[in-house]
Amino acid sequence: MIITIGGLPGTGTTTIAKLISEKYNLDHVCAGFIFRDMAKENNMSLKEFSEYAEANDKVDYEIDRRQIECAKKGSIVLEGRLAGWVLENNNIKADLSIWLKADPMVRCKRISLRENEGIEKAMEEMILRENSEKKRYNEIYDINIDDLSIYDIIIESSKWDINGVFKLIDFAIGNKIQ
Repeated sequence: MIITIGGLPGTGTTTIAKLISEKYNLDHVCAGFIFRDMAKENNMSLKEFSEYAEANDKVDYEIDRRQIECAKKGSIVLEGRLAGWVLENNNIKADLSIWLKADPMVRCKRISLRENEGIEKAMEEMILRENSEKKRYNEIYDINIDDLSIYDIIIESSKWDINGVFKLIDFAIGNKIQ
């Protein structure tokens, strides 16, 4: 089984991907973790590495390569803003593609708690990161991240707690594998 889950920062993709991975005994590969690891490998902050990635499309291609390699093995939850697109553009069919969305202020508050930083700083960094990513995705792949047409399920994650979001997805997965 191959499941992709995407969403902007603070929508709950990592938490949900972990829950899916645990329940269905699937590997969890996160593009964001790959990106963070690459930033650390280059001794850069996320902001610095985002700026670097804007000028070096090799960063995105390396993340893609790692995701594709893992997806080809199957039994995976592939998490990332472009995870669904990466598979789609490489003729790898996901069994289920999910997009989580949430109000920007809700996402900002979640990020603020997760990163243990003030709301203002979290909002500033969130906006910078999203603008950087949107620009890169459009320039490198000709993908508009706001185009959700490839997803099977789109969930507004601020309407439910994490258990409610998981129950919706779990129901969809259960119906998919029957």
